[in-house]
Amino acid sequence: MGTDELRAGLENVVVAETRLSSVDGEAGELLVAGYPIEELAPNASFEETLYLLRNGRLPTADELDDFREKLASRRSIPDATIDLLRAAAEDDGQSAMDALRMGAATLSLGAADGRGGEGEREREDESGPVGGDPDRDSLSLVAAFPTVVAAYWRLRSGEEPVDPRPDLRHAANYLRMLTGELPTEAETWGLETYLNAVVDHGLNASTFTARTIASTESDLVSAITGAVGALKGPLHGGAPGPVLAMLLDVDESGDAEGYLREKLDAGERIMGFGHRVYRVRDPRAAVLSDAAERFYAAESGGDEAFFESARTFEGTAVDLLAEYKPGRNLETNVEFYTAVLLHGVGVPQELFSATFGVARVGGWTAHCLEQLDDNRLIRPRSRYVGARGREWTPIEDR
Repeated sequence: MGTDELRAGLENVVVAETRLSSVDGEAGELLVAGYPIEELAPNASFEETLYLLRNGRLPTADELDDFREKLASRRSIPDATIDLLRAAAEDDGQSAMDALRMGAATLSLGAADGRGGEGEREREDESGPVGGDPDRDSLSLVAAFPTVVAAYWRLRSGEEPVDPRPDLRHAANYLRMLTGELPTEAETWGLETYLNAVVDHGLNASTFTARTIASTESDLVSAITGAVGALKGPLHGGAPGPVLAMLLDVDESGDAEGYLREKLDAGERIMGFGHRVYRVRDPRAAVLSDAAERFYAAESGGDEAFFESARTFEGTAVDLLAEYKPGRNLETNVEFYTAVLLHGVGVPQELFSATFGVARVGGWTAHCLEQLDDNRLIRPRSRYVGARGREWTPIEDR
């Protein structure tokens, strides 16, 4: 590739080497630290996956216990963050992603000012305020994201935040902070499978943003806040909510083909299908489809009819997309079964994108640490296409 060759959107431009994940869009393969996503996602706890990303291997039992304790000790958030989230909750214009962006940026304001969870031990000195050591800060950001999202949601719902519990696993603690009730094993497993499935995915827009900021040797809070801003965009992390709305409409009407033909005839996009990288079915969609089927079958209150309706919709949509847009390979992407599974485990639709952030912060922070291990400032070029040879005109002559 010549030095002046334009690659719009940096498509297929390799700017970093990573051990964290590998995406093969033609084969429909995703590896996370060497493990096929279909093996890792349903079997690992989220803490095991986080440890794997940070250390390049799965932990022993003792290492996992120690890692869980370190994460749990960092779940509380500063009082100033709670105050900001309270203000955001009172402003109808602030979405959960807005709240997560603002909340993430405040995590460097200091320690949690005594807002420990139930039975939480006092923090060790090494946990300290966010904003100093990148390794320590990466743990604090991962640990605090669920607390930020759950606190905002509780305040938005007119209820006080639920303090984190250090004895619960990451996923179970998040669900409890949202609802105030202990989740079932099926709900915890379903959410953990989702978190594992989306924790990292190559050099996507938000991950590239985080690595770019980290490459300037800025702090991790700044890098992760920037990543949240990128994830907030509807072309990146904003589609699972609309997918659920679509599926609920079709489940009520029972006419998937009629709905789809109306949308396609109008030239509208069908959310949950097609991907920038994958030319076959997204492997994460397969993982989450299996997880949703298992969840809805296992959970006594699960709506198996809704799952079957979604699966019927998927088949109809794939067939009609091939009919209307031949050769485009518009297969099911991760957003489709994200909506189905998160709806089942009890995550509100308005929090789907923010919950994506709760997962992806694990990948973002791992990428930042990897970038800093052998750092080189990320500095691409642009091609100038503007005017040349202009001469200055005094203001009185313009």
